[in-house]
Amino acid sequence: MASSREYLDFVLEQLSGAEEVAFRPMMGEYIIYYRGKVIGGIYDDRFLVKPVPAALALLPEAQTELPYEGAKAMLLVEELDDRELLRKLLDAIYPELPAPRKSKLKG
Repeated sequence: MASSREYLDFVLEQLSGAEEVAFRPMMGEYIIYYRGKVIGGIYDDRFLVKPVPAALALLPEAQTELPYEGAKAMLLVEELDDRELLRKLLDAIYPELPAPRKSKLKG
């Protein structure tokens, strides 16, 4: 099941307190970026983030779920109405995420 644009818009609105949040459509789902790093995505109308230690500390009760078959488990963010927590989450996990890969465009 693909994610709806309405759910993406809702999540982006909830994240609007954080600067430099972006997304990219990917096969019916959406990859979410914070300051150029992949933090997670919208999969089947669920907001999932990478399970780095800071995310686990801020979301100790979060369930782990698979974004799609064959993928690594991610944390389900259910506290979407708590904008302050979401901003803290992005700021906390950012340093623990790998730097963006440089794309090797041919041409």
